[in-house]
Amino acid sequence: MRETMLQETAAETFDVDSDDKRVALGLVTEAFAEGCLDGLDGDCMAQAALFAAFQELVATYGEDATAVYAEGLPERIRAGGFTTTLHH
Repeated sequence: MRETMLQETAAETFDVDSDDKRVALGLVTEAFAEGCLDGLDGDCMAQAALFAAFQELVATYGEDATAVYAEGLPERIRAGGFTTTLHH
């Protein structure tokens, strides 16, 4: 059941219309900005955020389900699923 829940989440885009997800994204974005203002490199913050996120996913869903979720990331990245700037 846990694997199915994560797979369903992986198939969906991050729904910023969800109040909980919007609040969570805002908190993560603020923490990221604070770290950068404190002199931490953006790449360092991004890697730490990814590590923390995957650590939570593994704790919640297990290694196998998280690995399946991660297998879909290259396609989503290439398709612009995480791009926030316009391409010309």
